Amino acid sequence: MTGARAGFAGITPQLRTTDLKASIRFYVDRLGFTLPVRWQDFYAGLSAGDAEARLRRVDEPDPSIPYVAVGAYVHLDIHVDGIDALHEAFQARGVSVLEGPVDQPRNTREIVLRDDQDHTLYFSQPLTPKEQAA
Repeated sequence: MTGARAGFAGITPQLRTTDLKASIRFYVDRLGFTLPVRWQDFYAGLSAGDAEARLRRVDEPDPSIPYVAVGAYVHLDIHVDGIDALHEAFQARGVSVLEGPVDQPRNTREIVLRDDQDHTLYFSQPLTPKEQAA
């Protein structure tokens, strides 16, 4: 054993999609992600700032979607800066926002929406101490 320490450098979630091309269009054209990786009509890697996600084409819709939708759960929670400006950009691109931006008791300001496959996405920004006190 060398004494070197192992550590985690990040985690990248993967979402299922029955239409990879449509999902790429949604994430790139509507949400503003980039597409650094694309492998055939099977797999795509998305990036936005330090955030990454993967899309994988499957034959059946994600079975978790109905449970997440009724249980106030989330498929992705994407941490952002400038959430109000992001909301304006989403509106300009025709993104349907379900909720927000709204300040939450957990000291975040959040936007909630669903992607083209109905995955629930949260975009969240920590509130400043001044915003928390208001």
